[in-house]
Amino acid sequence: MITTTNPILRIHNISKSFGSSTILNSVSFELAKGEIKVLIGPSGGGKSTLLQCINCLVVPDSGEIELESERVDYSRKQDLYKLRQKIGMIFQDFNLFDHLTALDNITIALRKVKKLDKKEAMRRARLELDQVGLSDKEALYPAQLSGGQKQRLAIARALAMDPKILLLDEPTSALDPTLIGEVIAVIKGLAVNGMTMIMATHQISLISNLADQILFMEDGRIVEQGPPAALLAAGSTSKSQGFCDRLNELAEVEG
Repeated sequence: MITTTNPILRIHNISKSFGSSTILNSVSFELAKGEIKVLIGPSGGGKSTLLQCINCLVVPDSGEIELESERVDYSRKQDLYKLRQKIGMIFQDFNLFDHLTALDNITIALRKVKKLDKKEAMRRARLELDQVGLSDKEALYPAQLSGGQKQRLAIARALAMDPKILLLDEPTSALDPTLIGEVIAVIKGLAVNGMTMIMATHQISLISNLADQILFMEDGRIVEQGPPAALLAAGSTSKSQGFCDRLNELAEVEG
């Protein structure tokens, strides 16, 4: 449920280039508490880079980020440290620690960053494993988990840090089609519980059923935005509708 108070996140004129290639070009938007924004658009449009800039894994060349009305100073490690504690990130390729068990993948940050003792860290980790349906997998290593289980573990790890916002970068793109449903179910559960999210995805069910706002990105800009009910309405000629039609056609061919 969207809260109508001041936005929890403001992105103002964020730009980023790599060499001579401009990846983001003056991107701006606001995110309310409890809101879900879904980024869609062609590959290379800047969606992943935008998410990485929001978490300052990639530092923007220019522009401002405000989290809970406080501007982030990219030059201050303390600011970046605080930002990353409040904004969780889910990657396409899971980014788990292969040498740690499922339980230890979650407890390591709780102990090192949040300074919880071992007993409390294990209690919290088990709570999150249960939330994503992995209670019986805590002693397994990532290599022993399916792709869907790995992504659910990555989500549990992020949730254990109590993030204000969750960023999801194509969370189902690396999964076998038979495993996508279990991750979508977890994401929908987060939405029901009011998690604030920004997600890049090609999954039609997430775009049409979960988004409060669709942001269509192309050539490093947000070129169209609005609620799914408007952009994906019958007879719509929006870029978002055309993109989703192509996704549906591709799904039918693959099916």
